[in-house]
Amino acid sequence: MSQGTNYVLGVYDDEDVLMDAIKTVRESGVKIEEVYSPFPVHGIEDVLGYKRSWLSIAAFLFGITGTCLALTMMIGMMGIDWPMIIGGKDYIPIPSFIPVTFEMTVLLASFGMVGTFFVISNLKPWGKPRIYDIRITDDKHVMAIDLERNDKSEADIKKVLQGSGATEVNNKKFD
Repeated sequence: MSQGTNYVLGVYDDEDVLMDAIKTVRESGVKIEEVYSPFPVHGIEDVLGYKRSWLSIAAFLFGITGTCLALTMMIGMMGIDWPMIIGGKDYIPIPSFIPVTFEMTVLLASFGMVGTFFVISNLKPWGKPRIYDIRITDDKHVMAIDLERNDKSEADIKKVLQGSGATEVNNKKFD
């Protein structure tokens, strides 16, 4: 029988208070699971200590795959399978391949990035999203702290959150 996951949530009204609170909470040794905001907060990734995303590398690899696939397809069709001289051009007219190659590169890079984003974000059609606090889509910022990933007690974590400027400190349990 699963116990579920217990979280302590710090609710903040202002993004500047939130930014200072993240620094305070991290300096006190509490590991932050995630911070939710109704709008983008500039510089929050740096304060949370996030590293650069690998999404751009995935986009590059999918784009290169699209380029190779397009060139292989066109060279195979026009130069090997059915070589024809059209309008005095060579069997493999590379300049004529540029538009199709560009479009295939963009197509595979964009589809690959969307697929990679869904995988790394754990967004699946059959998944059920975790709603920590419904107000994160309206006007509140929420800092979620997983109690199982922290060495500090729940009472100590609540004190740190209240001392950092949280207007509310709540518990949330997910099965």
